[in-house]
Amino acid sequence: MTSTPLEKTAPLGKTRLSHTAAFWLAFCAVMAALIVAPLVLPEFWSGFLTEVLIWGLLAMSSDLLIGYTGMVSFGHSAFFGLGMYGAAAALLIVKPANLWLAILFGLGGAAVAALCVAYFSTRLRDIYFAITTLIFSQIFYVIIFTWTAVTGGENGLIFHQPHFTIPFLVNVPFNSHSMHWFVLAVVAGSYLILRCVTQSPFGMVLQSIRENEARTRAIGYPVERYKIVSVMLSGLFAGLAGVLYAVQKEFAAPDFVYFLTSGEAVIYNLIGGVGTLVGPIVGAGFFQLARQLLSQWFGDQFPYLIPLGILFIVMIIFLPQGLLGFARRWLNR
Repeated sequence: MTSTPLEKTAPLGKTRLSHTAAFWLAFCAVMAALIVAPLVLPEFWSGFLTEVLIWGLLAMSSDLLIGYTGMVSFGHSAFFGLGMYGAAAALLIVKPANLWLAILFGLGGAAVAALCVAYFSTRLRDIYFAITTLIFSQIFYVIIFTWTAVTGGENGLIFHQPHFTIPFLVNVPFNSHSMHWFVLAVVAGSYLILRCVTQSPFGMVLQSIRENEARTRAIGYPVERYKIVSVMLSGLFAGLAGVLYAVQKEFAAPDFVYFLTSGEAVIYNLIGGVGTLVGPIVGAGFFQLARQLLSQWFGDQFPYLIPLGILFIVMIIFLPQGLLGFARRWLNR
């Protein structure tokens, strides 16, 4: 007896439902652990975890290009840095300092940079795209480093941390706990938004561009427009990470606009696993923790970046799919 189409699709529907339930169960478990973390961790490690979440957001924004669109970008330092300086401008110019205005200014600065990069760079492919984004990041770095009257030059800008405000309801200063929870809420919301984007028809087209750009163009999709929107979205979330970092640390510096920040974002993706969104966050945590521990162990007597580089090379050779890919493969054995 042959089964009907309805009978064939029933197990598929149950499988999707179980995957969805498993995702939300895991998401809630991780969120609960991260919410409780600052209450049990020492002050230093609580701040360190908050910083890891911010770097994870930067890495996740980069993953939208690297993992889903197939475009390696070295321009995310520009988006991150202009997010920082946009927030700094709002906090220094507008009195009293307003958190939401800082976020708006930071996203505006990142959007301008992303639009410039997207318009010119998306006309190119592969290594040419990567080099063009690198050039743009260095252009913005030189402007910020030399425009001392506005940006503070190599000294950067220092400002006071704004209060967390909800008009007519809440106006409280941040402490280490509330800052962690605010950053966690923003990063979690960003992850859910990016997850919806990557699983939408728009995200499917981005993955089609990654797999075969010529065929995607041949079937009628305006590839350049999709790539521009992808760079813009990626730049906005990178700028949001810059805003969060500036608000947490209470300063903006040109070092974060330098292309090394973009290189670290790429490393986070490779360590955690590209095309996963969660993997880059894991990669950022692993890299930052390894750097922190190695710097404590070796101090100034030995350049800790050497063992860190060796560790990265070993992971690339033996774990080419990243930590998340390795975990999936191990669990499915």
